[in-house]
Amino acid sequence: MDVRSENSSLRWAKLPGQVIQRTRLQVWFIRVCSTILIWTCLVQLFTVGELWHPRFFSGFFYPINASPRMSNVATTTVPLPPPLPPPRNYTSNGFLKVSCNGGLNQMRAAICDMVTVARLLNLTLVVPELDKTSFWADPSDFDDIFNVEHFIDSLRDEIRIVKRLPKKFSRKYGYQPLQMPPVSWSSEKYYLEQILPLFNKYKVIHFNRTDTRLANNGVPPHLQKLRCRVNFHALKFTPSIEALGNKLVNILHEKGPFMALHLRYEMDMLAFSGCTHGCTTEESEELKRLRYAFPWWREKEIVSEERRSQGLCPLTPEEVTLILRALAFDQNTQIYIASGEIYGSEKRLAVLRDTFPRIVKKETLLDPDELRQFQNHSSQMAALDFMVSVASNIFVPSYDGNMAKLVEGHRRYLGFKKSVQLNRKKLVELIDLHQNGTLSWEEFSSAVKSSHAERMGRPKRRTIITEKPKEEDYFYANPEECLCEMANCSNSPVSK
Repeated sequence: MDVRSENSSLRWAKLPGQVIQRTRLQVWFIRVCSTILIWTCLVQLFTVGELWHPRFFSGFFYPINASPRMSNVATTTVPLPPPLPPPRNYTSNGFLKVSCNGGLNQMRAAICDMVTVARLLNLTLVVPELDKTSFWADPSDFDDIFNVEHFIDSLRDEIRIVKRLPKKFSRKYGYQPLQMPPVSWSSEKYYLEQILPLFNKYKVIHFNRTDTRLANNGVPPHLQKLRCRVNFHALKFTPSIEALGNKLVNILHEKGPFMALHLRYEMDMLAFSGCTHGCTTEESEELKRLRYAFPWWREKEIVSEERRSQGLCPLTPEEVTLILRALAFDQNTQIYIASGEIYGSEKRLAVLRDTFPRIVKKETLLDPDELRQFQNHSSQMAALDFMVSVASNIFVPSYDGNMAKLVEGHRRYLGFKKSVQLNRKKLVELIDLHQNGTLSWEEFSSAVKSSHAERMGRPKRRTIITEKPKEEDYFYANPEECLCEMANCSNSPVSK
């Protein structure tokens, strides 16, 4: 037989086996592809079904009453957030844009007021702008300090809040909103009769100053309660601030009860108040130069001792030491200094630290890396101090500024937690009498205690001073309309 013929016969003899093998591979390939295609379709169908109706496919893959997200081992589930309140249906009369001025707590109170004004006038509120040009020069935006989504959602049954104006009202499109500061301490009547008509013409009004623009008293109860709702519930700090603030509180509580001392002996406070008691000549001149450097601060020439005798100056660290001793606080008391940089630094804290050695600050309790993200952001640092002050066993402010007032009001809301409201006018008089030898220590201590027996944050009515709103009790320090349902506020109103 020819060789070529033999080879050809061998090739033809092997061909049927090769055909069978190739056919089997094709079948397996088709099966694999079909399986992948079917499972892909099932996954897509299940996903679409979950979006369309979350329980539509539950009977196919899970027991009827079981959650598809629950593992076979775990028996606990993450609780669902509380349902949002239903949105309030109203016709908006326009957009209210606000630029808050001042420090954190001044802006916080202003935000509460502006929400209330927007509710009164049926407006849409634009998320407030925060002050970036004040002494503190904090570049933080609203959502750097407050949980903006919670703020919007939690108030949607009262007002509509938007993050920004619609494009047609922006300057880019040539629109110029009316800019104005509303009149301070204004009533419901002022906003209804003088401000609301302006929205018919301008549609957008920009309040470029918002501090104390709503009266303390004479405001309807439902609006007063709205101010409280915003303050105590809607204005939550961001998760990062909340987490670090809670860590600070836990560290302090682990070491026992603690006092939060809001020692407002800071450069800005001393410069703008003109209070230089206890300062050197050089320090007094430095503070005066700072006051003159800010043209928006109208008072330039201030007599420090006159201010002090009127009770208008923050107590010095040395004066605070005397008062705490006179009130019989134990020298082993843990004291958290809730403030920024103390003017004069550690040397001004020496007497206080010698008497009460368990003094701590956030800078000494936390690792520097934990505070780094908040540095150069004074309002965010103040938010940490605010949280600690509200949670403290005792709160003592050396000055009744915005921080002291809002913390006091918050502590009243939480069950009238002990807050010592220092009567500075009386105290400086007693201190001077003690230091010049007129009062012995026992007499001094007894006088301090008796003058503060009724100043510990117990329930009471706000003091109303007709025609002098600056001198009457501040709403946010004692929001009695939100408190007297939960406590005995039977004291009759006091007026002058």
